[in-house]
Amino acid sequence: MARLHLFDLDGTLLHGTSAPMEISRQLGLEAETMVLEREISAGLIGPPEYAARVHALWVDLTEDHVATAFEGAPWLARIREVWAQIRGQGEYCAVVSLSPSFFVERLTAWGAHAAYGSRFPAVPFTEPVDPAGVLSAAAKVRIADRLCDEFGVTRADCVAYGDSLSDKDLFGAVPVSVAVNADRHLAGLATHSYMGMDLWEAYELVRSSR
Repeated sequence: MARLHLFDLDGTLLHGTSAPMEISRQLGLEAETMVLEREISAGLIGPPEYAARVHALWVDLTEDHVATAFEGAPWLARIREVWAQIRGQGEYCAVVSLSPSFFVERLTAWGAHAAYGSRFPAVPFTEPVDPAGVLSAAAKVRIADRLCDEFGVTRADCVAYGDSLSDKDLFGAVPVSVAVNADRHLAGLATHSYMGMDLWEAYELVRSSR
């Protein structure tokens, strides 16, 4: 049976940062976004409020800003190589993130079979964020189930890669997980743990196991 590899984005594929931080860096709004990052990490605000507030910061955001943020972000090494290997073995890879869909979906060009993020309006913004489209930790599990149906696999065939509280539900729902540069929220939950800058090395922990 083929496997489905499910990757988080912020802090996992992106080292030590998030898509919103990289986007805000292009607008000189790092400090304001860091405040929001601390608030959501501490549980003071939830994903819908975070999305609404970061959307309000990005009034001047353009597609050029997004492209520059994506291209210049501190990605782990060998992401494309890992996904090419997964595809070559007849398996599946997907990205599921709470970050904006317009950033996350760019990863399909790198080889992901699917990429899901919180639904934001098109850039430049002319309408608000719909809270119903903002993802949560629980939504990651629902999307994983949907992808299982799409690819003809089950939760038993899934491997999750993540780093923080937003991955906790998914780690609890699948049999194999890799904590990548993870924080305390995933302590004791992951099947494997990896610290470093190379996704291939994290993937090697599960490549030959079933």
